[in-house]
Amino acid sequence: MDTHNTTVRLEAWSEGDFDLLRAVNSPELTAHLGGPETEEQLAARQRRYEALSADAERPGSMFRIVLLPEGTAAGSIGFWETSWEGEPVYETGWTVLPGFQGRGVATAATRAVVERARAEGRFRHLHAFPSTDNGPSNAVCRKAGFTFLGERDFEYPPGRPMRCNDWRLDLTGEETPPATAPGA
Repeated sequence: MDTHNTTVRLEAWSEGDFDLLRAVNSPELTAHLGGPETEEQLAARQRRYEALSADAERPGSMFRIVLLPEGTAAGSIGFWETSWEGEPVYETGWTVLPGFQGRGVATAATRAVVERARAEGRFRHLHAFPSTDNGPSNAVCRKAGFTFLGERDFEYPPGRPMRCNDWRLDLTGEETPPATAPGA
């Protein structure tokens, strides 16, 4: 049970968020994602995040997570269009800075991004694919109401195989999640 009563606001990613992108690029925070990116890779990611947030025709958006009432940037989260098993879906991912971990920030932000994806209304499902050994991110999926579908093999970043859990949330509310999931 999530006992945290954390309040966050999601703010559209902007050109002023490059320092936050650098902060979430630490070895500690990218250990489950193949490690930190180079400065050039970060600049390219920044451009993709800005474009995703600025294009109303493109499904999804990237956000800075702002902790309330302090107004402090605590991390990043987003959702974007992808194809999964031949179906267009949203995918989500997040990173919370170390000083804000364990306080329910990621769960609150994930619930907020679910509402944004639901309101956009383009796809039925939102997926998250945390590494099987990333206990905190898998717990966020469970607490945010995602259904565990099983383990999958991925390549992320390109050229780096990894084992992930496939979590799915039905944005229409028509599916009933099972009573138990990993980490329950």
